[in-house]
This record gives sequence, structure tokens and C-alpha cells, in this order.
Amino acid sequence: MQTLVVELGDRSYPIYIGPGLLGRADLLRPHIPGRQVLVVSNETVAPLYLEQAEAMLAGLQHGAVILPDGERYKTLEVLNRVFDALLERRFGRNCTLIALGGGVIGDMAGFAAACYQRGVHFIQLPTTLLAQVDSSVGGKTGVNHPLGKNMIGAFYQPRCVLADTDTLNTLPDRELSAGLAEVIKYGLIRDLPFLEWLEAHLEDLLERQPAALVYAIEQSCRNKAEIVVADERESGLRALLNLGHTFGHAIETGMGYGLWLHGEAVAAGIRLAADLSARLGWLQPDELERVVGLLHRARLPVHSPAELDDEEFLKLMAVDKKVQDGRLRLVLLQPLGHGVITEQVEPVLLRATLDACRQPGGAIP
Repeated sequence: MQTLVVELGDRSYPIYIGPGLLGRADLLRPHIPGRQVLVVSNETVAPLYLEQAEAMLAGLQHGAVILPDGERYKTLEVLNRVFDALLERRFGRNCTLIALGGGVIGDMAGFAAACYQRGVHFIQLPTTLLAQVDSSVGGKTGVNHPLGKNMIGAFYQPRCVLADTDTLNTLPDRELSAGLAEVIKYGLIRDLPFLEWLEAHLEDLLERQPAALVYAIEQSCRNKAEIVVADERESGLRALLNLGHTFGHAIETGMGYGLWLHGEAVAAGIRLAADLSARLGWLQPDELERVVGLLHRARLPVHSPAELDDEEFLKLMAVDKKVQDGRLRLVLLQPLGHGVITEQVEPVLLRATLDACRQPGGAIP
């Protein structure tokens, strides 16, 4: 097991990474201050892991709420089921919510914890690669709106994160690849040695070799934790974590939540960002080829959907949390291994990238 700490003063918390952690009550219980616990999971994950999670809560007053599975259910309406469960059980301010699932469950349970009685305790038990390397760490929580992804939410840190790598054994191949998009992102924006390691060991990750998975998750979490500590509420540096996300969120919103997995949309967005960086002269042609080649090897899409024309794409990008005072901010690469945040992109170059990277064909990656 590897342990990292997100150093946020009196809100600091550990990230435990390794196999067999769903059986480690000794790791979980010190982070549960009270006796009331609600596990939030979904219809896919609960049959696999809820029993193990609840076994760690023996002797406590605990229950579970099972939500439908999928990005399209990440809404205020579905979130109300969590509040219903808390109120029906008369849970108080010292209760703890545990998110057992992927990024959608983590975001929703965290947002519920931030809102219920103006803030209760919260723990992450991520069961997807994407959640283990990204969404479970850093305290971003929220739900989607029909006009924009993650536009309703709060910064709210968990008390701990238990990333049990054994749960990745039941993860579909498509979702494993989707998680790799976020892993690759860290190498591209700030950790060139890690990017080079990924280029050498990508097949080990696709084959789910335990040591490779633990290393990739640890390095990803270490990179994210360092950024979160420096800029918890995304006033500057943390925006680098959005490489590919402004493009990707537009794809998710435009195509309908759930058709593209989040990591798939981010992968296409990373390719768009790399292409635009090359058009600005910030990436060399061989560096662009490295980015596209790595995404392709990870079995991720490297084109945006044909159904989104330039006007629709730009309209969707304008409804993004990273837009400030009407100006679109993009995370680009200058050079490989170093992300930059810029508002200085000529519209003609942006449109050229959208045109060059559009997939002729179907909507599903």
C-alpha cells in the first residue's frame, strides 16, 4: 500500500492506494467521527462491493442509497434521493457520507455532503481508474445542468480516500481506457518523466498489471495533490488540470451526457489542445505525434464528433467554468510536459483545429 497526504492544514487527508483496501476497517474507521454513516453507490457497483464496504462499518448505524448508473443521472433531481435517505434516517450533523463508485457517485455524494445541514463528513471509496487518479482527490463536487457540465457544485474535501486497486479488475475495458486519459494528462502538463514512463508501460496498464497500476495511480495522485495544495479553489495553477476538459465538456454536453465517457471526451479534447498548441508553434510536429500516438495506444478517441460543427462547439465551450468575463481560457502545451493557461488564441486557429480534428462518421467513439 502507498499513502499520500493532501496537505491542507486542519483539512489535510490521506490517500491510501493498493489492493485489498475495502477490507481495511483500520484505515477507514479513524476517519468516521460519528456513528451515522450513509453509503452512496450505484446499481452497477453496489452488487459488487457494497457488502465489503458495509462490513467495515460493523457496530455503526449505517445504510445505503443506490442511485442509477450513468452521467445522465448526475442531476439535482437524482441527488435529492440522497437527501431523502439522510432525512428519513434522521441523520445529524456528525454523520458521514461514503462515496462507493466512480466519478459520478463521488461528485454527487460529495456535493450532498457539502449541502446537507451545511456540511457533513465525507469519504471517497473510488472504484474506477478515473476516480482513483482524478475525481476522488481535490474536493471538486457537483452535478450537471442540461446547458453545461459540473456547473452546479462546491469545493468540499473528503476526510480520506481509499483507492482499492482490486476494484479495477471488474472495470470494463472501455472505462479503464477512459481513466488513462486523466493519467496521461498529468504527464503532459507537468511531469515529462512520468509521460515517458507511460509511453514505456502503457500495455502493462491495459493488461492491469498490479504494480503498474499502483505506480500510475500514485504518481497521478501525487501530481494532483501538489497542485491542489498550491491552489485549492482554482484561482490559477489548478486550472492546468483542465487540459482537454473545455473541449471535452463541450463534447459531453453536445452529444448528451453518457454517450461519450468523460475520459473519452477528455482524450479527444487533449488531442484538440495539442493540435492547437502545434498551430501556435508551441509543440513540434513530432511532439504532437507522440500525444496522438499515446492516446491511440490507450484505445482512446483522437477526434471530436462529426455531429458538432464549429458554431455549436464554440457555443458549448462558452458555457464553461473556465470562461472569465466572457473570455475563453484554454490549457495548452508549451512544450510537451508543461501546461500553460492562455486567453490569447486567434479564433481562426481555433476553428482550424476544430475542423482538422473532427471525425467523419459516427457519434460514439
